[in-house]
Amino acid sequence: MAKPETYMNLSGMSVAELVREYEAKPEEDLVLLYDELDLPFGTLRVRPRGRSAGHNGMQSVIGALGTQEITRVRLGIGPDYPVGDGAKYVLSPFKKAQLPVVDQMLDQAANAVGVILAEGVQAAMNRFNGKEATSD
Repeated sequence: MAKPETYMNLSGMSVAELVREYEAKPEEDLVLLYDELDLPFGTLRVRPRGRSAGHNGMQSVIGALGTQEITRVRLGIGPDYPVGDGAKYVLSPFKKAQLPVVDQMLDQAANAVGVILAEGVQAAMNRFNGKEATSD
């Protein structure tokens, strides 16, 4: 597990270095987790591959590795912001009322990674896609 120390938009440099250092195969050995404004707050979406969908950090990783074959777990954080304020929203702390849902979403993301590693991406997609975390 690694957390890049670069800005999100430059995370491809860190990920590429990690892949080189550990001689990893991105399409087999890598699972990326990142926030996603285009998903409803508290939802997860697991995907085995795909384009960046406008996410600059993911675009950086795809560009640095030269492949879209990267398993990802997208954590929904939107859309609770005025149009045009996406960057400000992403860089702001969560509201206190959102924290229980954030905690549950992070637990679900950790569980999703466990399922990806133990049972495969398809099993994780079936189990976690579209399910919304709640503040039970």
